[in-house]
This record gives sequence, C-alpha cells and structure tokens, in this order.
Amino acid sequence: MNVENRRYVIIAFIITVGVMYIFRLFYMQVIDDSWSNRAHQISEKRREITPPRAVIFDRNETKIVANKTYFNLMVIEDKMGPDFDTLSFAKLIGWSKKEIHERFAEIVKGEGIYYNRHNDTRVSNYQRIRPYPFLKELTKEEMARIAPHLDGFPGFFEEKTSMRYYPYPNGANILGYLSEVNAREVKEDNFYKPSYNIGRSGIERFYEKELRGLKGVHYVVRSALNNDVKKYENGVFDTVAQQAPSIQLGLDIKLQAYGEKLMQNKKGCIVAIEPNSGEILSMVSAPTFDPNLLVGRKNVSEYYPKLLKNEDKPLYPRPTQAEYPPGSIFKLVQSLVGLQEGVLDANTGFACNKSLVGCHNHPAPSSIQRAVQYSCNPYFYYAVKRIIQQGKEGSIFKDAALGLDLWEKYMHSFGFGEKLKSDLTGLRAGIIPNTAFYDRWYGKHRWAFSTIRSIAIGQGEVKMTPLHMANLAAIMANRGWYYDPHFAKKIGDIPVKSFKKHQTMVEAKHFEPVISGMWRVVNEDAGTAGRARIEDIEVCGKTGTVQNPHGKDHSVFIAFAPRENPTIAIAVIVENAGFGGTWAAPIASLMIEKYLLKDCKSPEKETRVLEAKLLEP
Repeated sequence: MNVENRRYVIIAFIITVGVMYIFRLFYMQVIDDSWSNRAHQISEKRREITPPRAVIFDRNETKIVANKTYFNLMVIEDKMGPDFDTLSFAKLIGWSKKEIHERFAEIVKGEGIYYNRHNDTRVSNYQRIRPYPFLKELTKEEMARIAPHLDGFPGFFEEKTSMRYYPYPNGANILGYLSEVNAREVKEDNFYKPSYNIGRSGIERFYEKELRGLKGVHYVVRSALNNDVKKYENGVFDTVAQQAPSIQLGLDIKLQAYGEKLMQNKKGCIVAIEPNSGEILSMVSAPTFDPNLLVGRKNVSEYYPKLLKNEDKPLYPRPTQAEYPPGSIFKLVQSLVGLQEGVLDANTGFACNKSLVGCHNHPAPSSIQRAVQYSCNPYFYYAVKRIIQQGKEGSIFKDAALGLDLWEKYMHSFGFGEKLKSDLTGLRAGIIPNTAFYDRWYGKHRWAFSTIRSIAIGQGEVKMTPLHMANLAAIMANRGWYYDPHFAKKIGDIPVKSFKKHQTMVEAKHFEPVISGMWRVVNEDAGTAGRARIEDIEVCGKTGTVQNPHGKDHSVFIAFAPRENPTIAIAVIVENAGFGGTWAAPIASLMIEKYLLKDCKSPEKETRVLEAKLLEP
C-alpha cells in the first residue's frame, strides 16, 4: 500500500470515529435522558411532595372519609455516629436490640433498592447518607412520647405524613381500604414509590386516580457530601402538591349506619337506590367491620388476616358478589314479560293447583294483581309456560328453545345475567340460563318448559346479586327504566354523568297492574308482607322465600316508596331466616322510614329486629 492510500485510510478512520463519537454524544445528551438525569442528581436533589388524598362526602355533605396526621421516624445512618446507644434507643421505642438490627437489615434489603426504568433492573441503592423510614405510621401520641428524646439519638428525626380516617365506623365494603404498593405497581405507574399507598378495594380503588392528587416537586442543591445547600434556582422550578378535589357520593351515611345496626347478629345485605338517579343510598354487607381497622400498614398486617379467617366472612362483599336465586320477587318480571308478549292480560286468572307445585292457602288468583299479592306458585308456572311455549313451532322442544331465547332477551333488558355498570369493582353477573345452557345439560331439542319450570318462580338455575334485586325495585319504581346503579354524585363541582339510562323491553303501561299487586302485598291483609306496612306511606313490595340447599331458606324482600314519585327502592336479604315477610320485609320498612321520615315511627318493630339473633354457622 502506498503512502497516499494509507493517508486516506487514516483520514477515513478518524472521520468514522468522530462521527460515532458525535452520534453517541448526541444520543446521550438529547435522546437518552438517563445520563442527564444522573448528572443533575449529583448536584441537585429532586424531592417529590405527595398531597393528602381527596376527602369524600356523602349526599348530605357529611364528611365520611378524611385524612389524619401521622408521623414516620426517619433515620440517616451516616449521622448516627460511632457512639450510638442502641440499648437506650431500643428502650425508648419499646424494642429489643435484636429488633433494631433486624430493622436496619430490612431497610437495606427492602427499601434501599433502586429501580432503573431504562434497563428494567433493580439494584441495591442503599446509601448511609440518605433518610429512610425506621418506624412508620406513628400517631401524634406515639410521636409525642419519642420526639423529646431524639436530640440524644443523632440521625433520627420525625417526618409528618397522613393516612385515611373514617369518622363513621360504617361502609367498609363500600369505601374500601389502602395498602402499600407492590413492585409491579411501582413499575407500571411512576406516580408511586416504595411505601406509597394505593386503593385496594371499593371507592378507594375505583377512583384511585381521582383521589390521589398531583405531586409537587422541590429541587435542592446538594454538596459533595450530600448535604442540602440551598434551593435550586431560588425555587423557580418548584411546584406545589395539589390535593385532588373532593368526591361526593350518593350514599346516606346515617342510613348506612342504621342499616348496619339493623343487620347486627344477622347475615345478609341491604341495598337501597334512589330510583330516578341510580345513586346508591346504602349498601350494607353483614357481618361488617369498622373501616378504621384497615388503616395503615400495622393495622392491615394485624387485622386483615383475622377478618379473612372469620367464618362469617366480613370481607366478602355480599351485595355485589353473592349470587342467590331471587325466589318469588322474580314473579314481578314474569308478569311483565307475559303482559308485554300478550300471553297474559291484567285479568288473567289460573287455578292454584297445588298438585303442580306447593303453595300457600289463599283464594284462587283471578288477576295478575291477586297473583302477585298471594305470591301464587302454580299461577306463575302456567303464566311462564305461555311465555316459553307460544306454539310458534310444531315441536314443543323447538318451541321451548325459541321461547327461551326471547325470554332471555327480556331478562338482559332488566340487567339480569350481566354485570351492572357501576363504580365498584368485582361485580358478578348472576345467571340467566339460555338455550345453550340447557343444551349442554340435556342435549339439543331434548328439553321443554316442563324440564326447566323452576325458573318460573325464581328458583332452579336463575341467580342474582342483591344489587340486581335492588335495581329491579328501582325499575318497578320507574315503570320500566333504570340508571346504572352507582355511588359518585360529584367530583369537585362537576356532576358525574358517565352512568347511562337503560330502557327495558316492557312498556310502562304494563307496570301498573303489577305495581297494584305489590301495593296489595304490603297493605292488604291477604298480602305476604304486612310487617312492611308504614302509616301514611304507600309501600309497594314483594316477598321472596329462597330455597337454600345448605340450610334454612333465605328471607328476601324488595320494595319502593312512595307509590307515586318514589324516592327509594330497596332489596333486603337475610340468610337462613325463612319466610320473606318475617324478617326482610320489616327491615326494609324500617330503612324506608328512616330515609323518608328521618326517624323511626315503629319502635316495637325496630326492637324486634334489633333483638333478633339470626346468625347461623
């Protein structure tokens, strides 16, 4: 190779290296911000300030979720000094020396970890010069006992924080609780850092992003020894943490508290809805617990396992996840479908044929009103047979499949067999059996109405959640339509309008004879819910006695009031309590009294309910 060619090779090499160097420098400074961030971290400290969570109010602007000041005892190991008196410090906080050493090891292993989002790795980032929480969630009283002695223990100082506080010990299944974020949550959302809290259930979970607010940032210039020197650029780039606007719920906390009181020593639930808005007024799950038991890491670790192991399942949200056969309240829907299909009219009567199915002793139901009033089982077997087998096909098997497909569409228009849209998580759909369901059991075209007739009276394969049942009461009150049942009323000053209005497949005119029957259920002597009667208030209701293969029947009742322009619709289930008119009906009437009259006008009824002990293993 001659000298001239060698010179060109050297020049090309220099140019190539230069281009690569320039490109790498451009990538590091412009595209990849990790090096820039690291350089800034050496000279300045970016401190994120987390605001307290938003406050929550009920429909009457009563504060039901607030924040309470707590303290963390922080430690900077580098400032502790070689003469730190571990024994005296252990006595101050009520620990042993061994526990002190174990806590330091826990901090190094657990909280001294750095997550690098650029390469998705976690490395030990513990530094003796950084502050870490040694004790978390100390109350004012606990901190007041420790703080006066901290001058004798260099490296330890107090830091103010906040946690949830529930002024009313009610609504635990509605409001939910918080707990510390896990590694996956920290990775998926950069709002969170280790030791932050996040909503785990209920309103706290569903509205997590609306409740958490906006973090602020303070920049501080640090020395080479990592000590604060001054504000960066005199605080020009600092931002203030912003607490999120409050959330107002449709919940009535006093009604909720009263419902929980009525359901003491009972297992079951109460769901009350304002019909014209879909706002949930009360949602009682019994047995329940004080939501303050699950505030803070210490409480969660102590009480959550106890609640989880409790045989009565206080953590189980019965109103939204328990699925029961609806029993005789389902007869209301069957009546409406029969009227809409034209296979029944208001004056259709059937014999009370007890050889077909057992029934109460009552006069023969000469109309839909009377059939609802008496809750006649044979009547609805005949009525639903007309719905399912309308003679549109020559084969009774094909005809039944065709009829059940139509029946299923009606059921879905009421929201049955589907998860209702709501602002609670973990909702269940219940079960509405269809042709595919029975084809799997019996084979295609190998079943007819006589095979599935138990669905006529809300037994067999039909299942609903209590929320579905209360929503049925709201549909009856509205004469055929409903809003998605929900809690949120306003976020800040802005009304929540994301919940939709739904229309059933039944015209409003068909509701009146059925509602007349519901009125008779409560207000006439031959009705099945005389214990739900309220003086000067027209209550319309329907009892249900739900067969339970595991024990006594469940007591069920749904109602709305007043009859005209109703303002409350309600469903009550008391497990293992027998006939629907015995316990569920009076509990519902007391709730209606409390909501409409703001007081109890039936003290004897109230005493009877409060003294009842209906819990069974």
